[in-house]
Amino acid sequence: MMASGPLLAPDDIAHVIQIALAPAFLLTALATLLNVFSTRLGRVADRVDDAADRLQKADADEAAHLSYQLAYLRRRSFMLDVAVVLASLGSIMTGIAVLTLFVGALRDAATASVLFGCFGIALVCTVAAIVAFLIEILMAGRRVRDEVDRQTVEASDREAGGPEIPHRSPRPGRS
Repeated sequence: MMASGPLLAPDDIAHVIQIALAPAFLLTALATLLNVFSTRLGRVADRVDDAADRLQKADADEAAHLSYQLAYLRRRSFMLDVAVVLASLGSIMTGIAVLTLFVGALRDAATASVLFGCFGIALVCTVAAIVAFLIEILMAGRRVRDEVDRQTVEASDREAGGPEIPHRSPRPGRS
């Protein structure tokens, strides 16, 4: 005769799997976001280095343009910093939620409150990180449009016989 112990129903097993996998998927998503944020931050840093090098040799007009560009890159890097901090906090809260799953029993009201609170904070941080990233992306897109507009005006001036302005194009592969 088989030992009779409490067997979990298929719905209970599915629920346990869902509870265990949800934090893992969120951690994977947050790690991917952090990778994207750090790549973009590296691009911003490269552009800052380039602008700072060019600023050393620039005339007054070019120096004013480069100073504006550096201030703009500073704002972008700040938004990326916000996104990284929020995604990191989301990851930390998710980790605490996972630890709570292993340390406590979900039937205990205090443990369940901590679990739901940590997971809730992780979700809020994730959404806020995505919003910060969205703002940074919009800033980058606006900068590209501004540069295109500036190049278009300079090209129109050259065609109309206006003053000759040296051509400056953004570095390829940078955003």
